[in-house]
Amino acid sequence: MSEESAVKKLGVVKEIVESTGMGISYVYEDLIFLDHNALLLQFTDESDKVLVHTNREADQEPVQATIVALKLAALEREMVLLDGGVYALTQGEDEQINIEFIP
Repeated sequence: MSEESAVKKLGVVKEIVESTGMGISYVYEDLIFLDHNALLLQFTDESDKVLVHTNREADQEPVQATIVALKLAALEREMVLLDGGVYALTQGEDEQINIEFIP
Protein backbone atom coordinates (compact mmCIF):
# COMPACT_ATOMS: atom_id res chain seq x y z
CA MET A 1 0.00 0.00 0.00
CA SER A 2 1.39 3.43 -0.89
CA GLU A 3 2.00 5.94 1.87
CA GLU A 4 -0.68 8.27 0.47
CA SER A 5 -3.21 5.44 0.33
CA ALA A 6 -2.30 4.42 3.88
CA VAL A 7 -2.92 7.95 5.16
CA LYS A 8 -6.31 8.06 3.42
CA LYS A 9 -7.28 4.65 4.81
CA LEU A 10 -6.14 5.64 8.29
CA GLY A 11 -8.70 8.44 8.14
CA VAL A 12 -11.42 5.94 7.23
CA VAL A 13 -10.30 3.54 9.96
CA LYS A 14 -10.37 6.42 12.45
CA GLU A 15 -13.98 7.12 11.44
CA ILE A 16 -14.83 3.44 11.89
CA VAL A 17 -13.23 3.27 15.33
CA GLU A 18 -14.78 6.52 16.52
CA SER A 19 -18.24 5.46 15.31
CA THR A 20 -18.11 2.68 17.90
CA GLY A 21 -17.20 5.07 20.71
CA MET A 22 -13.54 4.19 20.86
CA GLY A 23 -10.43 6.04 19.84
CA ILE A 24 -7.01 5.42 18.38
CA SER A 25 -4.25 5.74 20.94
CA TYR A 26 -1.21 5.15 18.74
CA VAL A 27 -0.21 4.28 15.17
CA TYR A 28 3.04 2.54 14.28
CA GLU A 29 3.76 1.46 10.72
CA ASP A 30 0.83 -0.83 9.74
CA LEU A 31 -0.48 -1.22 13.31
CA ILE A 32 -3.27 0.83 14.90
CA PHE A 33 -3.56 0.62 18.68
CA LEU A 34 -7.02 1.30 20.04
CA ASP A 35 -7.87 2.74 23.44
CA HIS A 36 -7.34 0.29 26.30
CA ASN A 37 -5.35 -2.11 24.03
CA ALA A 38 -8.10 -4.72 23.87
CA LEU A 39 -7.87 -4.66 20.08
CA LEU A 40 -5.13 -4.00 17.59
CA LEU A 41 -5.83 -3.27 13.94
CA GLN A 42 -3.37 -4.04 11.17
CA PHE A 43 -3.46 -2.86 7.58
CA THR A 44 -3.06 -5.58 4.97
CA ASP A 45 -1.63 -5.33 1.46
CA GLU A 46 -5.20 -4.86 0.24
CA SER A 47 -6.16 -1.28 1.03
CA ASP A 48 -9.78 -2.08 1.86
CA LYS A 49 -8.99 -4.88 4.31
CA VAL A 50 -7.80 -4.61 7.91
CA LEU A 51 -7.03 -7.37 10.38
CA VAL A 52 -8.46 -7.22 13.91
CA HIS A 53 -6.21 -8.81 16.54
CA THR A 54 -7.43 -9.46 20.09
CA ASN A 55 -5.40 -8.94 23.25
CA ARG A 56 -5.23 -12.24 25.11
CA GLU A 57 -5.82 -10.41 28.41
CA ALA A 58 -9.01 -8.70 27.23
CA ASP A 59 -12.45 -9.68 28.50
CA GLN A 60 -13.65 -11.63 25.45
CA GLU A 61 -17.41 -11.00 25.68
CA PRO A 62 -17.32 -7.20 25.30
CA VAL A 63 -14.42 -7.46 22.85
CA GLN A 64 -16.41 -9.72 20.54
CA ALA A 65 -19.34 -7.28 20.65
CA THR A 66 -16.96 -4.45 19.77
CA ILE A 67 -15.52 -6.43 16.87
CA VAL A 68 -19.03 -6.95 15.47
CA ALA A 69 -19.71 -3.20 15.76
CA LEU A 70 -16.39 -2.39 14.07
CA LYS A 71 -17.11 -4.80 11.22
CA LEU A 72 -20.54 -3.26 10.61
CA ALA A 73 -19.09 0.25 10.66
CA ALA A 74 -16.37 -0.86 8.24
CA LEU A 75 -18.89 -2.30 5.78
CA GLU A 76 -20.73 1.05 5.76
CA ARG A 77 -17.43 2.60 4.58
CA GLU A 78 -16.68 -0.11 2.00
CA MET A 79 -13.95 -1.69 4.07
CA VAL A 80 -13.67 -5.20 5.49
CA LEU A 81 -12.33 -6.08 8.93
CA LEU A 82 -11.00 -9.62 9.03
CA ASP A 83 -10.40 -11.76 12.08
CA GLY A 84 -6.72 -11.66 12.97
CA GLY A 85 -4.99 -13.46 15.77
CA VAL A 86 -4.28 -13.02 19.43
CA TYR A 87 -1.51 -10.83 20.77
CA ALA A 88 0.19 -10.02 24.06
CA LEU A 89 1.91 -6.83 25.18
CA THR A 90 4.91 -6.98 27.47
CA GLN A 91 7.15 -4.32 28.94
CA GLY A 92 10.64 -4.42 27.50
CA GLU A 93 13.79 -2.61 28.45
CA ASP A 94 13.86 1.19 28.38
CA GLU A 95 10.05 1.38 28.70
CA GLN A 96 9.73 -0.21 25.27
CA ILE A 97 6.55 -2.22 24.62
CA ASN A 98 6.88 -5.59 22.91
CA ILE A 99 4.11 -7.16 20.87
CA GLU A 100 3.94 -10.91 20.55
CA PHE A 101 1.52 -12.39 18.03
CA ILE A 102 0.44 -15.78 19.36
CA PRO A 103 -0.20 -18.50 16.80
